[in-house]
Amino acid sequence: MIGNPIALAIRREPARPPASLVEQFAGVQTSFIADAMQGWNCLHYSIKAQTPEHRFCGIALTANNGPRDILAAMAMLDHVTEGDVLVIATGRDESGAVVGDHWATIARQMGAAAVVTDGLVRDIAGIDPLGMPVFARGVSPNAGYRNGPGSINSTVSVGGVSISPGDILVGDRDGVVVVPQSQAEHVAQRLAAIKQAEQAMEQKVSAGEVRRLWDPAAFEERGVEYVD
Repeated sequence: MIGNPIALAIRREPARPPASLVEQFAGVQTSFIADAMQGWNCLHYSIKAQTPEHRFCGIALTANNGPRDILAAMAMLDHVTEGDVLVIATGRDESGAVVGDHWATIARQMGAAAVVTDGLVRDIAGIDPLGMPVFARGVSPNAGYRNGPGSINSTVSVGGVSISPGDILVGDRDGVVVVPQSQAEHVAQRLAAIKQAEQAMEQKVSAGEVRRLWDPAAFEERGVEYVD
């Protein structure tokens, strides 16, 4: 490369879904949404809520950081909109935390709904009282450096899933699922039917009306052999 790379590439005004569409996913179990998308777009199980009871729903604002670098994560605070989920890609870096309590306090003051990262965070004792959901792979007292290069509001890869700014993210104790903005209306339509079916099954199971979750007759051609 001739010369140094630019420190940051920033997309200031990505397309955003309407609030009415996002609201259709609020409070819905991530497992229901995963079923509505045929099992796609669930982040790797290692990305979990640092406070288990926390859950969220919001619109992705993304930052892409290099290893041990936090410049993009710091600069993304300039672009937070109420209800944003701050998605920070680190390439699964484990050398240090990407954000801490001061960053989280500012993010919360600006209306951020949650933080999702495939890296580490720190200062949990200071983050917990904020009540802001933080989903990460773990915790470390070590910090990163503000060097770059990095990008804000580009498409990133986190937890094995491609996330673009404007995508809808939902997180709960089970993990995080991503609804691409381009598919959100279709997924919302499927979600209504899945919620209805799940509620009906839950009532039957609770009432003791269901004892079998598979149909042996469906496997007659392949055969079922009892070996005892």
